[in-house]
Amino acid sequence: MANTNGAFGLRPIGVVGQAANTTGATEYRIASGNTNAIYQGSPVIPLSTGFIDIVGAAAGGTVGLLGVFWGCEYVSSTTGEKVFSNYWPGSGADSNHPVKAFVYDNPMQTFVICSDASLTSEATARGHVFANANFAAGTSGSTASGISSAKLGVSTIAATAALQLRIMGIQDDPENSDFTAAGIPVIVRLNNSFNSANGAIAAGTPSTTGV
Repeated sequence: MANTNGAFGLRPIGVVGQAANTTGATEYRIASGNTNAIYQGSPVIPLSTGFIDIVGAAAGGTVGLLGVFWGCEYVSSTTGEKVFSNYWPGSGADSNHPVKAFVYDNPMQTFVICSDASLTSEATARGHVFANANFAAGTSGSTASGISSAKLGVSTIAATAALQLRIMGIQDDPENSDFTAAGIPVIVRLNNSFNSANGAIAAGTPSTTGV
């Protein structure tokens, strides 16, 4: 039976260890002239300009990830009214007011993301726990729903430490338990979080800034 999961990007589920899971988001800024759409559940990066942007490559790019975008607030340049949205459309903000972005940026936050292909079997999937992977379609999403279409790229799973996602487990979900089909809910954390304690990752610029 095929799984019911469609693409939804990254959804927060918990934290590593036994710390309190507040699933809190930190407020950042998007440049009002940024033409890149940023979808709910998309990985985002810090820019050297002090703003954030969607990751610059589908597989994750080369800049450490700040976290996962969950929505924004801005003043409409058309109506002058405050807009609350689950995605940044890439235009429409009054440049006299800040575009506020809310990002799940705890480096120990865990997320659920669905697989883009079959994991073959439950045993094979279990063997991937503690391995690493990259995104599939990490920069795209739906302008109708505002939801990211990022998935975990099954073909990228490897021990390579530079890959963006660390696989922490498989979510127990009876409606998404067909390991021969895409859509298995995989529990991950961000492998190279900008907020990690190692301090080795600097703010950068995506491949297309739009700012």
